[in-house]
Amino acid sequence: MSVSTHVLDAVAGRPAAGVAVRLFAGDDLLAEGVTDDDGRCRLTEEATAAGPHRLVFGTGAWFEARGTAAFWPEVTLTFAVAEPAAHHHVPLLLSPFAYSTYRGS
Repeated sequence: MSVSTHVLDAVAGRPAAGVAVRLFAGDDLLAEGVTDDDGRCRLTEEATAAGPHRLVFGTGAWFEARGTAAFWPEVTLTFAVAEPAAHHHVPLLLSPFAYSTYRGS
């Protein structure tokens, strides 16, 4: 299974580079990475099952490094994996006091 994300700084209108991202299934850490200069991160795990997975974004540290007060110390997005062999894209639109997401392609 592969999971990718694209984090966008909704206030600045730019990619959010340098956000730590972790992928979990239950309590098991499957993969981790950091968004690149384009705000993208691809996480791959060869052996996983269907069921709930979650992406945890280190948003508090990212905002703190920019000197920005923020409400979200981290953002956790839980999503259902029905087809473990499929690719899942989970974007995050981020601001200090709000965030949104959707199932990407």
